[in-house]
Amino acid sequence: MTTVRRRALAAALAVAVPLTAASCGGGADGGHRAAGGAPASMKAFDVNPVPRERVKDGGTLHWGLTEFPTQWNINHVDGNLAEVKKVVDALMPAAFRADENATPTPNTDYVTDARVTATNPRQVVTYTLNRRARWSDGRPITWQDYEAQWKAMNGRNPDFHVASTTGYQDIASVARGKDDYEVQVTFQTPFSEWQSLFWPLYPKSANATPDAFNTGWLNRVPVTAGPFRFQAFDLTAKTITIVRDDRWWGGRAKLDKIIYRSLATDSLVGAFTNGELDVFDVGPSAPDLARAAQARGAVIRQAAGPDFRHLTLNAESPALSDARVRQAIVLGLDRSAITRSDLQGLGWKGTPLQNHLFMNTQVGYQDNSGELGAFDPAKAERLLDAAGWRRASPTRRKDGKELAVRFVIPSGLQLSKSEAELAQAMLRRIGVTVTIQSVPSDDFFSKYVIPGNFDIAPFSYIGTPFPISSSYATYADRTRASDGKARWNANFGRSGSPEIDAAMRRASSDLNPVRARRDANEADKLIWREVNVLPLYQRPQNWGVKATLANIGAPGFYTLRYADIGFTR
Repeated sequence: MTTVRRRALAAALAVAVPLTAASCGGGADGGHRAAGGAPASMKAFDVNPVPRERVKDGGTLHWGLTEFPTQWNINHVDGNLAEVKKVVDALMPAAFRADENATPTPNTDYVTDARVTATNPRQVVTYTLNRRARWSDGRPITWQDYEAQWKAMNGRNPDFHVASTTGYQDIASVARGKDDYEVQVTFQTPFSEWQSLFWPLYPKSANATPDAFNTGWLNRVPVTAGPFRFQAFDLTAKTITIVRDDRWWGGRAKLDKIIYRSLATDSLVGAFTNGELDVFDVGPSAPDLARAAQARGAVIRQAAGPDFRHLTLNAESPALSDARVRQAIVLGLDRSAITRSDLQGLGWKGTPLQNHLFMNTQVGYQDNSGELGAFDPAKAERLLDAAGWRRASPTRRKDGKELAVRFVIPSGLQLSKSEAELAQAMLRRIGVTVTIQSVPSDDFFSKYVIPGNFDIAPFSYIGTPFPISSSYATYADRTRASDGKARWNANFGRSGSPEIDAAMRRASSDLNPVRARRDANEADKLIWREVNVLPLYQRPQNWGVKATLANIGAPGFYTLRYADIGFTR
């Protein structure tokens, strides 16, 4: 299960240590490895790039998903999911796109030019819009759409349940330029990651009011502006169908339609090997990878990416509200053993990740874990003693209550089940009782992770070309809604501090990349002490794809061109 780490920092901060572009290696574990365990042969992206003129016109692509989303506003906290992104990227505008090296450039189907046009007294970015771009309701895409999204996303009205305010909160104004197709964005504080904004862009109608933002895209996609348009949901079959939009002004989509089908994770590989699916994200599962590799007429496309596996600990859980207990759990878990178990058979020699913001293949990575970086059950027991949880063999008790946590996992995902069972055995040794709760995969995020209905939950964060502020919302402190209730937005661990916020803001506002990385690492040291997210390892991207498919697969940092996806024969 995966969620998207939203928003972004400039490519100067994000660029990955180059990985050679030789062919993707097999399952062998030997040979030279790049930093962090990626094989030296691992590609930056692996999508079988084929020129448009060599891609066949027509056909239906069957694409497997791990869940059936209900919220299709990806800027909403409930829509901030990787599976939503796979659909929305075919339907909605984005001001920028990224290549395999994480370099952003204007997405000329929507923005013909975008640049910083002033820095003194304030930073100003000017966007020149493509005059041909239209919403599916016939309305042109103009500066008003940009203004409306800024107003919804800037955090000044907490009734908009946004996934992140990063970048938008730094804008002073969004104004009309010389005409409706020029956008002048003026920042009240410098913002180095400005290329990440309006990616994607929703129409002004979606951002007009909190109700429109929060509910207008529930189980519906009312307006689009991409090479494909929405056609239908099938709630029984759990499919989403999108079809070629013949009013699209860019290169005509090669496919007639894409049918996304949601299946339990353990059913996806079976559907792929049976020929019911053409493409799906295998994830870091060695048994599923082996089965998918044996599918007739299929290939495995594998790439390094900014993705990482982790455990989120819920600080609002009564058992975990004391940071010392969360720290003890970190020390009581042998992350190296969990990593070896997860990655066995994948040809990916992972090492525990010691940074929340940078992958260990990225410039800026350093180990900020301090005393929490190594497996130390004896120290874990001392922390629990200090927190008042006394041994009452074999468990611990305080004020008559047992120290017990609920480890929530999505059904059908063997990887999560193995992680939970390993954690259960490890934490039992320090007196913590772990109950494993398996829940329907469609409900895992919407009914458990997002509302905080868990103690510990495992999933993956899918990163962006911008590692610092794409993480800001994950660790940002709570805000207050108009009803006075706390809102954690995309911070599912529900812990934070003004000090973390300040350090993250310094990193995202500094135009000097060296200072920005330094500030980011200062923030990471504070995040480690909070124990919000416990990083496990950088996750390889493994996709099962029909061999006849072009321009789709493991993307790494690369932004897929949906109009170019298709079959070669």
